[in-house]
Amino acid sequence: MSVEVTWWGHATVTVEDSGVRVLTDPLFVRRLAHLRRRRGALPPPQAADADLVLVSHLHADHLHPASLARLAPGTRLVVPRGAMAAVPGLRRVVVARALRVTELAPGGRTSAGPVTVRAVHAAHDGRRLPYGPHRVPALGYVVEGCARTYFAGDTGLFDAMADEVGPCDVALLPVGGWGPFLGHGHLNARRAAQAAARLAPGSAVPVHYGTYWPIGMDAVRPHEFHAPGQEFARQAALLAPKVTVYRPVHGESVRPVVAR
Repeated sequence: MSVEVTWWGHATVTVEDSGVRVLTDPLFVRRLAHLRRRRGALPPPQAADADLVLVSHLHADHLHPASLARLAPGTRLVVPRGAMAAVPGLRRVVVARALRVTELAPGGRTSAGPVTVRAVHAAHDGRRLPYGPHRVPALGYVVEGCARTYFAGDTGLFDAMADEVGPCDVALLPVGGWGPFLGHGHLNARRAAQAAARLAPGSAVPVHYGTYWPIGMDAVRPHEFHAPGQEFARQAALLAPKVTVYRPVHGESVRPVVAR
């Protein structure tokens, strides 16, 4: 049994399992506000081809209405509970593209054909500023078909991570960010390796690094742009030596081994 994982850059990943294409946090633009894409070609049109789209939280680099507008009409979209009320641009895209929306809180489930998706807690501020005090949870997701794939979204380490996620075969873990400093509620390479040690998946794929960077800041702590993927692999070899790390380049697909 196998699952195919394609990394398009940042937190945008296609997980294909049991014939179902699951797309995470689609971001299909060369520039987002003060950020520009510094590495990797823009994802091709087929990257928007999905049976189910998962949005982890409301920050603009994860919930991007213009990228969601590229989805085919009628596509299933899963967002954190309260997202529709919090983000007017999301509501407009959902209506214009006739997207079928499911809002989930941690512990909630939905399915697409033979694949089940379960929402789990993420230790991250999921609010969409400046749209007021809406308290919308940040989520991770466990995608279960022939494999169990954990997409962490944005998160810090939290005590219940392994218990909430449960057994998983593949972990898609953020290992960096889009700027020279990571704020609270993020994993860097070492903390992501610690997460891999707790979760004990068969395989791990580092994401959320080496794609976007603030304009005019190329020379500011450039190792935080270039190094997180390689550093995660090094740290994982020390802290979670039984976990196989795959480091695809932008647009590359890998097939982690799933032993059931």
